[in-house]
Amino acid sequence: MSTRMDDRSQFAGRVGLVTGAASGLGRSVAVALADAGARLVLFDRDADGLHATATQCPGSVAVAGDVSQGSDMARAAEALDALGPVSLLVTAAGILGPTAPLADVTEQAWDRLFAVNVKGSWLALKHVLPRMIAAGGGSVVTLASGAGLAGNATFPAYSASKGAVVLMTRSVAASHTAQGIRANTVCPGPIETPMLRETFAAAGEGAAEREVIFRTRNPMGRFGTPDEVTAAVLFLLSDAASYINGVALPVDGGRLA
Repeated sequence: MSTRMDDRSQFAGRVGLVTGAASGLGRSVAVALADAGARLVLFDRDADGLHATATQCPGSVAVAGDVSQGSDMARAAEALDALGPVSLLVTAAGILGPTAPLADVTEQAWDRLFAVNVKGSWLALKHVLPRMIAAGGGSVVTLASGAGLAGNATFPAYSASKGAVVLMTRSVAASHTAQGIRANTVCPGPIETPMLRETFAAAGEGAAEREVIFRTRNPMGRFGTPDEVTAAVLFLLSDAASYINGVALPVDGGRLA
């Protein structure tokens, strides 16, 4: 499946920010949006990966920084001002964090996980929403996880952080629809990304067994692709989803069915 759109001008003239754009789902979304005509600020702490993404996104601006630092996110938002009125936001930055029972998670690991996954999403919203409202409205898609919709024994801390992202996004929809904002969440299941491989590697000698378990739990018997998630993100960002607001959309092959 490809996210290359027949209508390459679907997002022409629209300006947006994509966090976590250096790899994985963030890169996939950024490239697809650029292909469809959007002008983007790409944000990530991985400067080399960010540069590689930027080469596939003509007219984009790359801003390297830590999503959990307000000053860095402010720089990214200021870069938007040079591109024009902002109407798109995708928060794809995220980390897996510890794959351990909650009682075994260190305070430092918990704080870093929530700083990136939750605070990072909040900071993007904090700095972009006022600009979006001033421009007359726009569309937000946050990237959460199927693990944010149901309890997860493999990575409970990650599950908690993504559950927070889901409800934060729904709260944006509840609070800002009257100001022209639509806010939705995409909740991927296991997707062929570096984070999925990290999930398996965290099991050590049990990595192969964990991969088999993850695969067999899915009714489709396979993992998803970044393109399949990207297609959902672009749909929710687009005018075709104009009456869809405040949803948490699983893209998981039916795993949560």
